[in-house]
Amino acid sequence: MSVQFGRWNFDDQPPASDYIEKVSATLAPYGPDSNEAYSKDGVQILYRAFHTTKESRREKQPYISSSGAVITWVGRLDNRAELINEVRDSLTVDSTDVGIVAASYETWRANCLEKLIGDWALSIWNPREHTVLLAKDHIGTRHLYYCFDNNQVTWSTILDPLVRLGEETFALDEEYIAGWLSMFPALDLTPCVGIHSVPPSSFVLLRPGKHAVSKYWVFNPKNTIRYRTEAEYEEHFRVVFEKAVQRKLRSDMPVLAELSGGRDSSSIVCMADTIVARGAADTPRLDTISYYDDDEPNWNERPYFTKVEEKRGRTGWHVNLGEQDPEKVPVPEPLPESLHGRFVPTPGYDGRTSPQMRMCMASQGNRVLLSGIGGDEVMGGVPTPVPELENLLARAQFRVLAHQLKVWALEKRKPWFHLFWEAARGFFPPALVGVPKYMRPAPWLQSSFVKRHRAALTGYPSRTKLFGPLPSFQENVSTLDALQRQLACKALPFEPPFEKRYPYLDRTLLEFMFAIPREQLVRPTQRRSLMRRALVGIVPDEILNRKTKAFVARSPMVAISNEWAHFTEMTQNMLSGSLGIVDPERVSEVLQKVRRDEETPMITLRRTLCLEGWLKDLRALGIINLETTLKPKLRWRASIQG
Repeated sequence: MSVQFGRWNFDDQPPASDYIEKVSATLAPYGPDSNEAYSKDGVQILYRAFHTTKESRREKQPYISSSGAVITWVGRLDNRAELINEVRDSLTVDSTDVGIVAASYETWRANCLEKLIGDWALSIWNPREHTVLLAKDHIGTRHLYYCFDNNQVTWSTILDPLVRLGEETFALDEEYIAGWLSMFPALDLTPCVGIHSVPPSSFVLLRPGKHAVSKYWVFNPKNTIRYRTEAEYEEHFRVVFEKAVQRKLRSDMPVLAELSGGRDSSSIVCMADTIVARGAADTPRLDTISYYDDDEPNWNERPYFTKVEEKRGRTGWHVNLGEQDPEKVPVPEPLPESLHGRFVPTPGYDGRTSPQMRMCMASQGNRVLLSGIGGDEVMGGVPTPVPELENLLARAQFRVLAHQLKVWALEKRKPWFHLFWEAARGFFPPALVGVPKYMRPAPWLQSSFVKRHRAALTGYPSRTKLFGPLPSFQENVSTLDALQRQLACKALPFEPPFEKRYPYLDRTLLEFMFAIPREQLVRPTQRRSLMRRALVGIVPDEILNRKTKAFVARSPMVAISNEWAHFTEMTQNMLSGSLGIVDPERVSEVLQKVRRDEETPMITLRRTLCLEGWLKDLRALGIINLETTLKPKLRWRASIQG
């Protein structure tokens, strides 16, 4: 995906040329298709293009609007036709995305943001008003970071130039670390105190001495959809799901889709094939990539993704994640010189594309990857009756509640009172009833750290409101917030770069799924009910009706046993221990449990180990001031308006 960078010096003096050259070199691996810039009156904006559509190849950015506003757009606009029809004003079907956005801004100013459907990050320098506006789409699939002081504002779609090329050393944000060790950090946070992230569905307006963060769009709880028959729900679902997939297929090169054999990825591929077959897709071809590991005894996905391949008549790219011959595994090339000593924003992943993915994309010419992330949460993949029971409680429908408790109790094989308490506890403050076991802080974290950041370490729990929107709507918004936090921690891929798209997070699809009754999604005997009913004949029955079972990967446990000496040495000198985050002795104890194949919270343990390596890398780089990380400090937090 394309990248941008900007700096505005309030004294109207241009940034130093050697500084801009270093920033440009840092951006280069992410945007190899162009190198463009704007410079005037102390404002310097850089843009590096990564083309994925035919329209993007005609773009010239930064784009100067008719009023003189300088617009830099990174992303994909999904509702082009609707905006062209509304704005008109010399726009045509061949207009570029940034041209349509510029015309929309000239027509509605900041009110245009709620009309922009797609995956995007946007900056607008307005020389007449002396303001910088930064904004992101409803999900936050694109990054956009910024920092400011009394002399300047700097923004970028990658964090590295703000941190590594800045004029100061930043302290590590301990709340970000706490979030990373749990359900991911809050959406305005970055690893560095003083550098902020633009939240999804929000814009930041900056001018000398002033700044404000405002929401420009939210899901409307008053939007409800009620039909008389299930067939009507199914037809409507097919329409919006097809539109969601079709939007993500907009590319002038072959699109690659992850195909795991589960319902989410299989549904995307099968629906995409339907769209391509009738000539309604912009992409010339859809390819697939599938992963398997025969060494994992309870992960047998090959029979399922091969069933989809049989239906489409094409075999995709297969990657064996088990033991491989080292001589046959491609070795990644060294980092470009421009990225030596780069700042890795997320523990455990520096953004480099895997050798297997690199070979796959190079051989097929792919620049876009479709992902099934969000399907589980949006489609009702988690078979819990709690949101439905909360709805009945909030609306005082006690007779229906009693019946549903009985039905769900039989299905879950739980006493009905336990289910009733699960639903009722959501209306009480988390401080009173506690948080579920799976959301509790890891036992090896230091108590003082837990005390300071309990909210982040428990996933920012909130109380379900008894009055107002339906509890199921509140649950949908909360679940989406967790997904947004997860995506915010995804490093931008490079070597080669590619653009990741998420059909299940399409705004129109989400609006539909949030507006229909909860019982359309999850039923006592059928999770993903609407999806499975609506896609009969499109997705193979073996996929729609496959049994879902818990999957626990053995490979991390095996890796710890095989590298026991390394992990033993790590626990003897843990930087995260000296910083007051973890208790090294307790980490050592839990590693012993893993070695004995005892039950342990593996996700949090892996994140802890990744964090330790990351912290040591940061110390070696010398770009983060670890000495002040856990000392008391005042830190600006965005107060989001709207």
